[in-house]
Amino acid sequence: MLRKDIDKEKEVVQCMIELYCRGNHNPQKNRLCVQCQELSDYALKRLDLCPFGNSKPFCSNCKIHCYQKDMRIRIRNVKRYSGPRMLFYYPHLAIRHLFLGITRKERRPK
Repeated sequence: MLRKDIDKEKEVVQCMIELYCRGNHNPQKNRLCVQCQELSDYALKRLDLCPFGNSKPFCSNCKIHCYQKDMRIRIRNVKRYSGPRMLFYYPHLAIRHLFLGITRKERRPK
C-alpha cells in the first residue's frame, strides 16, 4: 500500500467515524464528540505506525491486531454501523474501498 493509499484509507476511516458519531452521538455535521474524536485520533495514529508500511493490507485482512482491545471493539462497531451507510453518503469512497479490498486479499501478510 503506497503512502497515498494509506491517506485514502485514513479518509475512509474518518468518514465512517463521522457517520457513526452523527447518527449516534452528535447530530452536528463535521463535528465529533469527545469519544469519537479520541477514536479517530487513535485510528489515524495506528495507520501511521502500521508495521507493514507500504505493503499494508486492510486491517480486516491483517493477522496482526495493533488496536487495543477496547478500541478494536469501538472501531468494529463504527464499521458495522457506517459500512452500509457509506454507499449513500460517500458512494465513491465505498465503491473504491470495496474494490481495493477484493483485489488486495491475496496480499495478506504471513
